[in-house]
Amino acid sequence: MREYLARALDRSGYQVTAVESGLAALPLLASDSFDLLLTDIVMPGMDGIELAQEASKIAPQMRVMFITGFAAVALKDNRKPANAKVLSKPFHLRDLVLEVDRMFEIGDASEL
Repeated sequence: MREYLARALDRSGYQVTAVESGLAALPLLASDSFDLLLTDIVMPGMDGIELAQEASKIAPQMRVMFITGFAAVALKDNRKPANAKVLSKPFHLRDLVLEVDRMFEIGDASEL
């Protein structure tokens, strides 16, 4: 799934750095600048909410988008950062691009 999402965003003009886990993302977030963290909520090792909380310490202005099939359960304790968006599964790739565009207030997803 990560590859499909990265490819859709890349084709829409976004520069994407994809990694296999939250633990792999942390060093990149500390060493580079990113505008958006796109993460699943349910992941092994470090869940997406923990990743977003750590990321907000490193880059508080970075936007966050969660993708999940478990939004109601995972977000019940108000653990979601204030600047985050949640996209619930299932979704079409054009919906993902449209939501990312909205976060940056640019373009549309009609080319997908």
